[in-house]
Amino acid sequence: MPRVPKPKRHHLALSMLPQPDDTTCGPTCLHAVYRYWDERVTLDEVIASVPRLETGGTLGVLLGIDALKRGYRVEIVTYNLQVFDPTWFAGGPVDLVAKLEAQAAAKTSQKLRFACRAYVEFLQLGGILRTAVLSGSLIRKHLNRDVPILTGLSSTWLYQAMREYGPNDDDDDVRGAPSGHFVVLSGYDRKEREVHIHDPLQANPHSSTRRYSINIDRVMNAILLGVLTYDANLLMIEPSGN
Repeated sequence: MPRVPKPKRHHLALSMLPQPDDTTCGPTCLHAVYRYWDERVTLDEVIASVPRLETGGTLGVLLGIDALKRGYRVEIVTYNLQVFDPTWFAGGPVDLVAKLEAQAAAKTSQKLRFACRAYVEFLQLGGILRTAVLSGSLIRKHLNRDVPILTGLSSTWLYQAMREYGPNDDDDDVRGAPSGHFVVLSGYDRKEREVHIHDPLQANPHSSTRRYSINIDRVMNAILLGVLTYDANLLMIEPSGN
């Protein structure tokens, strides 16, 4: 049987509204994925249904929970070593709910405890959680199935921007801390080694249209560095039985 050639490029027909404020990138990306699957829901409705952290923004797992409650199949590929120990995925069956509950009881960070409880709910609702080596082939595998990838990553690295400080997220290369962000990976070009991104942030430094292609290595580094803001994940949402 002749080998089927691998596609050199692939782009999904996805559209995205701009995020209304600095903390709604996650729900805005989720809304774009819902619209891609022809879900009739407004951006305001999605923003209202996704829990928000006390410090602003949200977590990828909370976006996944919202999708599960709407009947979607949701898979998270995680690289978040702040929440997950690699040995939990290394071999035989592990009760992830029990591990997360034990970790929440053993550690004092309120954000970590909140994240653990959210992942417990995600699993109990039927969400799929795993880890895998992050690679171009992994990203292309999902995009070739016409499934967009919602990802929580480091905007500081993606944009090569100054770190941010204070309640207004002012640029400050000395006192600042790295910032997180959500975007949707919606295509790729193998020859150029680029990933196509839909970005909800109007003021992003790459494109005023909020759509751009960028080197895949920078994107993968940004995804892994999302661990600093409790994300570092790939979130695949699709209709059940797709």
